[in-house]
Amino acid sequence: MLNVGVFGVGHLGKFHLNNWKEIAGVNIVGFFDPNNEVAKEVAEKYNLKRFLDEDKLLDACDIVDIVVPTDHHFSICMRALRKGKHVFVEKPLANTMQEAKDIMNMAREANVKVQVGHVERFNPAFLALKDVNIKPMFIEVHRLAQFNPRGTEVSVILDLMIHDIDIVLSIVKSGVKNIHASGVAVMTDTPDIANVRIEFNNGCVANLTSSRISMKKMRKIRLFQKDAYIGIDFLEKKTEIIKLKEAKDTNAFFFDLETPNGTKTISVCTPEIPETNAIKMELEAFVDSILNNKTPVVSEIDGYLAMEVAHQIIEKINNTNRQSK
Repeated sequence: MLNVGVFGVGHLGKFHLNNWKEIAGVNIVGFFDPNNEVAKEVAEKYNLKRFLDEDKLLDACDIVDIVVPTDHHFSICMRALRKGKHVFVEKPLANTMQEAKDIMNMAREANVKVQVGHVERFNPAFLALKDVNIKPMFIEVHRLAQFNPRGTEVSVILDLMIHDIDIVLSIVKSGVKNIHASGVAVMTDTPDIANVRIEFNNGCVANLTSSRISMKKMRKIRLFQKDAYIGIDFLEKKTEIIKLKEAKDTNAFFFDLETPNGTKTISVCTPEIPETNAIKMELEAFVDSILNNKTPVVSEIDGYLAMEVAHQIIEKINNTNRQSK
């Protein structure tokens, strides 16, 4: 039985509690949250012990689940790692690149598992492509959200776009050659809307747009490669694969398209997307990595690489904005 301690039981922390309760082989020993009102509600609703001393909670558990604001990730991560605890930490991994590097080094030294909460890796629309050969040369990404004060302690890059940065890096698997970026602060002191062009060493180009001041929600990625177009709707949980050659999937339908190079048979496949709980899946995957000594699906190294690109983007935006003044 693995004992879990949760740090932070606000909006997202409650989702984690609900899912931990449903995972076999796990026992929630308690939680830490400095907000008395929230803590009282959670202690009563979930019948859980509230710890007033962070170190006592750390000592009582095998897994530390960190669901606190980003600027507190580092201190809790490092204390947990020094005590040899496995750590699940929400994205982004840390507040600064130095903090992320220190966490990465300490995790290696402690020889424990660390997973970063890039939950879109477990979105069923993305998982539907696990057996598809993905080698995009161009990627178009839109992540639009309505304004919500929660999470605005960081820019839209670290709040929203980092989800897509992680997804794109996991797909492209190539070093970054160049980044162009622009962003505007509208409702907060940091960029609330941003557009980024990432050029990779293998020739792939990704164009990402993120906004937290939109009238409608959108979370879509479009992948273009030599033999296919792939559309992923993370919000509606839909995936579409259009190919120039016959698809094996029985759900596909076909049509002929006249091109300068003759008639081409096009197949359109919409994989069946099962109903899944992405948060539960990521927590279950983390437990599995501990029990079976496997590398977590989204390791601290993945979290570091996503942060590295995100901070390069932020620096590009800051430089551009300074020059325009």
